[in-house]
Amino acid sequence: MRIAVEGCMHGDLDNVYKALQYMEQVQNIKIDLLLCCGDFQAVRNEYDLKSLNVPPKYRAMNSFWKYYSGAEIAPYPTIFIGGNHEASNYLWELYYGGWAAPNIYFLGVAGVVKFGNIRIGGLSGIYNARHYRLGHYERPPYNEDTIRSVYHVREYDVQKLMQVEEPIDIFLSHDWPVGITDYGNWKQLVKFKPFFEKEIQERRLGSKAAAELLEKLKPPYWFSAHLHCKFAALVQHGEGGPLTKFLALDKCLPKRKFLQVIELEAEPGPYEIHYDEEWLAITRRFHEIFPSTAKNANYGNLRLQMQDCRQWVQSRLKERGAKPFEFVMTVPCYDPSRSVSNSPLAGCNRNPQTESLLKFLELPYLLDDISESGPSGSSIPFSDSDLGSFVNSEDIQIDDIDDGDEESAEPEDA
Repeated sequence: MRIAVEGCMHGDLDNVYKALQYMEQVQNIKIDLLLCCGDFQAVRNEYDLKSLNVPPKYRAMNSFWKYYSGAEIAPYPTIFIGGNHEASNYLWELYYGGWAAPNIYFLGVAGVVKFGNIRIGGLSGIYNARHYRLGHYERPPYNEDTIRSVYHVREYDVQKLMQVEEPIDIFLSHDWPVGITDYGNWKQLVKFKPFFEKEIQERRLGSKAAAELLEKLKPPYWFSAHLHCKFAALVQHGEGGPLTKFLALDKCLPKRKFLQVIELEAEPGPYEIHYDEEWLAITRRFHEIFPSTAKNANYGNLRLQMQDCRQWVQSRLKERGAKPFEFVMTVPCYDPSRSVSNSPLAGCNRNPQTESLLKFLELPYLLDDISESGPSGSSIPFSDSDLGSFVNSEDIQIDDIDDGDEESAEPEDA
């Protein structure tokens, strides 16, 4: 099985898919799956742009809407996690994961799925210590505070991932696990990004939550993005323990290192995305303490014995099958000839996929509970020569260093 991994998408699906097709042609290979490490920007219409936290000059429709509408179909099964530049209102509809468009699957705020017999896990968002132990209190339409906090990683979702016991083959996070630079050529990194050095020395470059998950899950592969550069590391988990190959990738721009293809041993296809039995059991068990307000979950009252829950999920999957529920459009799609921003259907809706999954698991729908007040608080043209090159922190600017903008290594605006 050949899996392509991409860094920050920034809504530029057309050029990423074009690059993969070019790679297949020149290398005479077949790519089975695309993974995206965040900043996917699944913007369906003008309303979604209002929940996208980017500077005004970057607030653009880009190309996802064509795949949402069906005007274009993703040529590869695509799985993505969220970053810090997302249509957050849409991803909230799909909190537990689901089809964002035909053949394009959102892994959820946290999630695990199977692709063939390959197990893929991921954590959306970026780490921010101020919000980590809060609940999911943000609801659309977002204000100036919640549009920035909604994508911050929460302890609840990390704790769910910490319950995973069966091996994960690939894990995705948007920001890097803190301390990962110890295992790679960080001196070369700071030659390219000199403003990272202080945060590396102070152990502030990256996510503490992701580091905990790396230590617990020990996957063979871990991919990230966010810092707009390529960086590799090899983590040895204890003396003689398993190895994790870590790779961070750049954003989608000509002559940048934003794509990598790996080859894994896998059972023969056809390959499809399926629900993961263990993850559904964890989701069902944790649902009773879902923190829908600013108050964190009460983990002390949670019964973590999973065997009965696992058997129940197993029997349900045998009855129904493990394919995710089908994609459903929930809002009008962007039309260049008219505006839909004032449509009553343009706002946040209950997504039928989420409703069906919760009904399947016999769980109540909690995502639109009214929360308590929280804390105060263009397509890029590519040439064939550009395509050929692909073959061979709070408040970072969305421009990167090559554009002359000085960045922080804790990117919220990358």
